[in-house]
Amino acid sequence: MNRLKTFFWACSGANQDILKNCPSESSKYVGIGATVFFTGVFAAFAGDYALYTVFDNYWSATLFGIVWGLMIFNLDRYIVSSIRKNGDSQQEFFQILPRLILAIVISIVVAKPLELKVFEKEVNSEIASMIQEDITLKELIIKNRFSDSRKRINSELTQIKSEIAEKTNYRNELRQIAREEADDTGGTGQRNAGQIYRIKKADADRVEAELQELISVNAPIIAKKEMELSELNNQEMAEISALEFSQLTGLASRIEALDRLTKKSSAINMAHLFIMLLFLVVETSPIFVKLFSPRGPYDYVLKTEEYGFEAFHFEDLAKVNTTIKKRSSKLTREEVGYVNERLQLGLERS
Repeated sequence: MNRLKTFFWACSGANQDILKNCPSESSKYVGIGATVFFTGVFAAFAGDYALYTVFDNYWSATLFGIVWGLMIFNLDRYIVSSIRKNGDSQQEFFQILPRLILAIVISIVVAKPLELKVFEKEVNSEIASMIQEDITLKELIIKNRFSDSRKRINSELTQIKSEIAEKTNYRNELRQIAREEADDTGGTGQRNAGQIYRIKKADADRVEAELQELISVNAPIIAKKEMELSELNNQEMAEISALEFSQLTGLASRIEALDRLTKKSSAINMAHLFIMLLFLVVETSPIFVKLFSPRGPYDYVLKTEEYGFEAFHFEDLAKVNTTIKKRSSKLTREEVGYVNERLQLGLERS
């Protein structure tokens, strides 16, 4: 138990020697350290999953996840350990503001891959829809490119076949008239009206000859047009078959799919927001704990030690200043000015 407590103290970035003398502060820094540690663990899982969606390699993803988790852990540890309690609420707030912004960014980066894992089945289903939409769009582009040529050929075929059909109907009509004249069911109504029948039969034969001539002229044209249409269809099908459909399995595609899901489903949108808020709370909770908690024994002892180092520093500077002043009586005016200038520069930097 003591080892675990010491480990979480180290994760919080606190001075363990001081904490050993401040038992009342132990639980607070154990909680802060545990939060920092588990945030790093979540970050490692998130980095692992994010890289796996890019390279589909377990070893590379695991190695990157560990490095990513350690980096986030180190950042969180620095953010928490660098906050100092001095009793001035306004000054403390402005002190944590940049650290708070950094913590929010980290929480968003960590949460997004884990969200993708939580909604993995829904995201995969949406990606399948996205792939189908991509296929449909590409097929539509190819069909539109062949559409004008197909319409032109079909229009020419329709016109030619329409002329043949009109001539055929006219021929059939004349034959029917001649037949009715021959069997006395129509026409003049006179039995054995051979002369009139022959005239009508000649008209039907003339139109028949025109029809055969029209067919003989247009048959090669129709065959050519139908061949062009067939080649056009074959070319279109070949281009559709040769399409390389997008493999939308990368991280960006999954993020886009999740964004589409949140817009489609209010339930997923609410879950997405709550997961994001959860990570925001986890990531920023150590900062707010240190901000709103009163100054404890640890803060006073730490301030005393830091002030002691600062006092020793200025004491050393004062000694150096005294020594220089004693020696300055033996220096020239230019040398004194140079020494004073360097001394002033050192004070300003301190």
